[in-house]
Amino acid sequence: MPVEKRALPAGRPREWYVAHNRRLKAMRLAIVLLDAGVWRPEQAPDRTIRLAAERVGIHPPSPVTCHMVRALMRYSR
Repeated sequence: MPVEKRALPAGRPREWYVAHNRRLKAMRLAIVLLDAGVWRPEQAPDRTIRLAAERVGIHPPSPVTCHMVRALMRYSR
């Protein structure tokens, strides 16, 4: 179910908004993978993460976002 969107605070540099949106996307994808039974970062190559994104209707993540997803899975333990 889509999350209700709220406006981001104004006045920040563009890089802040890009990083913020990337973190949100990585968290959503990490949750999808954990729900699907992918528990360890080694089980989540870029292809698996992109397939999970396609299944839930998220635009395909970049390699940087895929790396961030694996990092979230690694440090959430």
